Amino acid sequence: MFSRIVQIINDIVWSPALVGLLIAAGLFLTVGTRFVQVRHFPEMLRSLFARKAGKGSGISSFEAFCMALSGRIGTGNIVGVATAIAFGGPGAVFWMWLIAFFGAATAFSESTLAQIYNFSHKTVFRGGPFSYIEQGLKARWLGIAFAVVCIIGYGLSGPTVQANGMTSALSNSFGIPPLWGGLALVLILSLVIFGGVKSISRVAKVVTPFMALGYIGLALVIICTHLPMVPGVFKMIFQGAFGLDSALGGILGSTIMMGVKRGIYSNEAGQGGGAIVSASADVSHPVRQGLAQSFSVYVDTLLVCTATALMILICGSYNIIDQGTGEILVSHAPELGNNYAGFTQAAVDSILPGLGGRFISIAMIFFVFTTIMAYYFYCESAIIYLWRGRSGKGEKIAVFLMRLAILGAVVFGSLKEADVVWQIGDIGVGICAWINVIAVLLLSPTVFRSLREYEKR
Repeated sequence: MFSRIVQIINDIVWSPALVGLLIAAGLFLTVGTRFVQVRHFPEMLRSLFARKAGKGSGISSFEAFCMALSGRIGTGNIVGVATAIAFGGPGAVFWMWLIAFFGAATAFSESTLAQIYNFSHKTVFRGGPFSYIEQGLKARWLGIAFAVVCIIGYGLSGPTVQANGMTSALSNSFGIPPLWGGLALVLILSLVIFGGVKSISRVAKVVTPFMALGYIGLALVIICTHLPMVPGVFKMIFQGAFGLDSALGGILGSTIMMGVKRGIYSNEAGQGGGAIVSASADVSHPVRQGLAQSFSVYVDTLLVCTATALMILICGSYNIIDQGTGEILVSHAPELGNNYAGFTQAAVDSILPGLGGRFISIAMIFFVFTTIMAYYFYCESAIIYLWRGRSGKGEKIAVFLMRLAILGAVVFGSLKEADVVWQIGDIGVGICAWINVIAVLLLSPTVFRSLREYEKR
């Protein structure tokens, strides 16, 4: 009964209307900024290492980039990509790329707005969609609604997905019971999130680049050892994307939907999470942080997600399943069934027998740890926004309870079935995207003016 209710809500939130809205928004913002994600690519790299402007309490642009990237790189890059291939076939990867390209303009726009409308706090600058909705659109009620949805989506549903992917991988490789894996993650997370924003930014700055580069390096080893197969894999991706594969032509709708959903879930463009981190950066101009966050979308999807997809497709460690009937349409690895984490683990095992699965499990620990760490920061900022201007200890109590709720969600996610957990995560992400993307579109003239002003300077 619970699973059925979750599925119904997920179908409503993730109707074709939301997919169309996200693609249309990315296209509109791409044109409106005159393809900022292409024209200013060199400036994106320079923005990462810009010095702090010294305007007050804030983190550096690079710290904000790493924190946002840690929120983007998670189970979506390993299990999410595998899920997209399982239900959409190889063609889903193309739609992940497309949504990332247009999503880079969306990420640029929401992060620029977050900088324009941020506010001071005793910890660091704060802000995000709730802030620019209130100040830019003069709709405090909607800002409050987004903050509440953010807390539910990132604080309760988000960690369940991340923890489920990690504990599943640990169980596959090391035989560790999901409960024990979840409790271990809770312990590690507690040490960081109870240390506050400075502790989170320091950990993200060290761990995130290390884990991303290590994972991409592993993928390059697999690609280099299978170079003759690479052209064929790209052919599969492009044929599947447009329903040209006769065996998979009937699931074209699922191909597009899964590619877009998993792409958005992974790179977070349009959801508002990256904007919340961007508001805390101390930069000389809002556009600088917008460019830095635009680049983080490229790193997440075009590098890390593509690395996973190529490993799975090159090694043939996947099955393609009809999402409606559950029928296996293509069976390359029947022993894996719908074990999505196992798709990537089996791919690496084909190169490093007995070690590949363990490597992926360890990578998942890092990915999940940093992602939930970022989710906590999103929720903390939302709580600070809700308590802004109020006296008393309400803010501290709410933040403390939020920490406990996130840790509880980790344990819950460790024990639930994977399909249900992914649907719960999709619901939270989808509602945030609905509110945020509409707000960004309404405030797009502000983004375009800020970009023109920056370019004149």
